[in-house]
Amino acid sequence: MKPMKDKKEKQVSEVPVFIEGKIISFIPQNSEYISLYAKWMNNPIVRKYARWEMPRRIEDFKRWFEPREGWQGFIGFDIWHNKDKKPIGQVGLVWIDWVNGWANAFLFIGEPEYWGKNIATEATELLIEYAFNELNLNKLHGGICVENIGSWSVAEKLGFEFEGMRDQDFYLDGKYLGVKTYCLLKEDWLKRNKKTQE
Repeated sequence: MKPMKDKKEKQVSEVPVFIEGKIISFIPQNSEYISLYAKWMNNPIVRKYARWEMPRRIEDFKRWFEPREGWQGFIGFDIWHNKDKKPIGQVGLVWIDWVNGWANAFLFIGEPEYWGKNIATEATELLIEYAFNELNLNKLHGGICVENIGSWSVAEKLGFEFEGMRDQDFYLDGKYLGVKTYCLLKEDWLKRNKKTQE
């Protein structure tokens, strides 16, 4: 008879946590969750502000896990809910410019029942810390549809500076909407953290 594994030990070994937070953690994207990714990205509620206009097939997500030699402009994670022990969304950096030290940040929570629970705030904070402290990037960018109040509220709460508006840049429900653009500099983030610690 095999000895029973401790339940906590089993959970830790099954989920390789890359960055640990309080409510959520970041784990590597996993091919076992391909069906879940497809569910999220084809859900009309989830994809509304994400510019996923075309349907996503299982085969499309399988390509994510194929070797892409020389492509280093993307880092993505699954958002893992620590208490409920499941992935609930994705977060990461895209269009990374390693020479000039900037990247575009992205985040979405694929399970709507987790919206409005400060998860996006914690995930964004963890991503900022990772981008500035581990990757040594200098600047983060983001673009958010004007009607996506939850997302740009999180950005402003965490110190992202409003740069400007791209008029009629987002087509939704028969209307052309503006996109609010934001940036966050490493020096401003460090100053902000220093003030909160004093």
